[in-house]
Amino acid sequence: IKGDIDFARSITIDDRNSLAFHIGGGIGYPYGNKKEMPFERTYFSGGANSNRGWSVRSLGPGSMPVDKNTTFINQVGDIRFDVNIEYRSKLFWKFETAAFVDAGNIWTIRSYEHQPKGNFDFTRFYKEIAMSYGLGLRLDFDYFLIRFDTGLKAYNPQEKGSKKWAITRPNLHDNFAWHFAVGYPF
Repeated sequence: IKGDIDFARSITIDDRNSLAFHIGGGIGYPYGNKKEMPFERTYFSGGANSNRGWSVRSLGPGSMPVDKNTTFINQVGDIRFDVNIEYRSKLFWKFETAAFVDAGNIWTIRSYEHQPKGNFDFTRFYKEIAMSYGLGLRLDFDYFLIRFDTGLKAYNPQEKGSKKWAITRPNLHDNFAWHFAVGYPF
């Protein structure tokens, strides 16, 4: 059983500028004799339409530590939470630009051995909400939009101690992601 709720709104500032925001969440629950949801029905975080400071399927669940042996198969969850805010501005001709801040993560309902610290826990979930920021360039052809976004991690719950605050030590090797997509993220 799976359900999602999303709310998005765009506020026009003037004929060239707007502010868009989005909040969304979802939960899925395996029932019957299943212990986990099927992989294709699970949530993932990171990517062009989620937390853009991370590559697709590379965030979460929770504060599960990531190392060289972690695969995207383990980075899925049963609960999703996303918040995005984006300032959009028309430049010239078909070009637009955007500045954005994203926050969110995914969690599992149950605690699994292969996903340590990946379960949702009220005592720590707020510490596991990842944040990123970035800039984007868009080509708006009226009937479709091509988008190039670059994101940097601001707060990474998968790190330990002061390393969680990636915004204090930005680098383009570990804390940077770029995305190519068609259409607005929300």
